[in-house]
Amino acid sequence: MNFLQARSNMVAQQVRPWHVINDNVLTAMLQIPRENFVPLAFHHVAYSDTDIPLSEGHTMLPPKVVGRALQALELTGVEKVLEVGTGTGYVTACLTKLAGSVVSIEIQPTLLAQAQMNLDALNCRNLTLLQGDAVFGWEDEAPFDAIFVTGSYPLGVPEQICAQLKTPGRLFAFTGLAPTMRAVLIERFGKNDYTTNTLFETVVPALIHAPQPKAFQF
Repeated sequence: MNFLQARSNMVAQQVRPWHVINDNVLTAMLQIPRENFVPLAFHHVAYSDTDIPLSEGHTMLPPKVVGRALQALELTGVEKVLEVGTGTGYVTACLTKLAGSVVSIEIQPTLLAQAQMNLDALNCRNLTLLQGDAVFGWEDEAPFDAIFVTGSYPLGVPEQICAQLKTPGRLFAFTGLAPTMRAVLIERFGKNDYTTNTLFETVVPALIHAPQPKAFQF
């Protein structure tokens, strides 16, 4: 399989048609070898418009979703970014191309080890990888110019993580319950001044330990 051609087709046929026009985002996605972050059994669909299963019940976001999210954060190369949920490191690698520094937190040690190897191979120098539960953010490294949450919050984005944004700052996350989940962009303009905009609908697995609705009882 010609991965270089597949990568070019991904950007031209999936990412661009989904209204991703930011040249820096498109260039980053053209440069990062997505196949290196995909389990071997799924190499043949590394550039397909689909979720890709990972270990521990996680998934890789489809390329067009990654592109829209990265564009929404409007990174200029100087920002400090928090990523909640490293996975195997694909989004992380894209962020290192677009931001000044990236702090990425993964709760599962097996995934973190995979991501570390994948990202070391790309010689990412502006990156801090840590194991932990960042469902409510990561106070030790806050504040952040931007936050990218790769899993979903069934009950909405917690105030604790929003408060770790700088002013101004931007947070991308997924909220709600299947089948009507939303990708949202939260912008912070002041201490208690936030706006939330829905970007598109999708379905993404919830973050481990994300608050859940109470189970119905008869």
